[in-house]
Amino acid sequence: MSTDHRTTTDLRVVIAVLTYRRPADLEDLLPELLDQVGMVQTPVEIVVVDNDPDAGARALVTETQWHGAKQPASDWLAPVRYVHEPTPGIASARNRALQEGGDADLLIFIDDDERPSGHWLVQLMDTYSIYRPTAVVGPVLSQYDIEPEQWIRAGGFFERRRFTTGTEVSLAATNNLLLDLAQVHKLGLSFDERFGLSGGSDSLFTRQLHERGGQMIWCDEAIVIDIVPADRLTREWVLQRAFRMGNTWSRINLDGTEDGKRLLVRLTLQARGAARVCGGVVRYLAGSLVGQVPLRARGLRTAARGAGMLAGSVGSVYHEYKRG
Repeated sequence: MSTDHRTTTDLRVVIAVLTYRRPADLEDLLPELLDQVGMVQTPVEIVVVDNDPDAGARALVTETQWHGAKQPASDWLAPVRYVHEPTPGIASARNRALQEGGDADLLIFIDDDERPSGHWLVQLMDTYSIYRPTAVVGPVLSQYDIEPEQWIRAGGFFERRRFTTGTEVSLAATNNLLLDLAQVHKLGLSFDERFGLSGGSDSLFTRQLHERGGQMIWCDEAIVIDIVPADRLTREWVLQRAFRMGNTWSRINLDGTEDGKRLLVRLTLQARGAARVCGGVVRYLAGSLVGQVPLRARGLRTAARGAGMLAGSVGSVYHEYKRG
């Protein structure tokens, strides 16, 4: 926990929106973020980091007048600033956001396909002011573009963990994350760009944050809504995501292992991956026998994740965000 005793109104804040070819989402999100900024006395700037090599969001961000949005309480910087990061991969965009934080005190990540709840920013700031941790993590709730098929609903694939506010956590994504930049820099943290196209750089980042003594506090009231598009509401996408998550988990565990222990870790990951594959297949077959869709769906996902762990344990890398 930080010993900084300044009030939150003395702090400078940057909200980072990472985007890649989602103009409609940006157009919906930015006015909502400006409304959030208008609710606090803290100086806040919104920075859009565009990871499109063609800089496709530039005109939308720089030329659009956000009519109807509340004006921010501070004129510290322009309400919305555009930054182009052409290096492919979400890790590069995340590192650019860290860089663009500059001399700000806090950096807050939110995805371009998410929408903040009514007092999201206020809740994050309030929790930070109480605990002064390295990071504050909030929940992400899913909202579907279309009604998903029974298999998707039954599997609960888009339901995420939640905790009581004040709970310490050891792993998080960047889809709803506040960072104390001074503490982040002191811990020597950045996003590993080897994970830029495979995903998982945020998991590695927050794992390292925890291992190096940083504190992450959960704020259950600071909700963001994840808008799940129709192309993700398929069995193929769910199983590919499970495979990638298993693949990334193995790579993260191997990456932080000393050479002398690498073989043991590799064998452990292979054993766990094989157990997941076998256990998932058994659950799937059991679900088929008794006619239980949840068992079948979750069994397949477990098996896919186990297969990803096996692949990652031998150095295979699955590039979920590979670009054509």
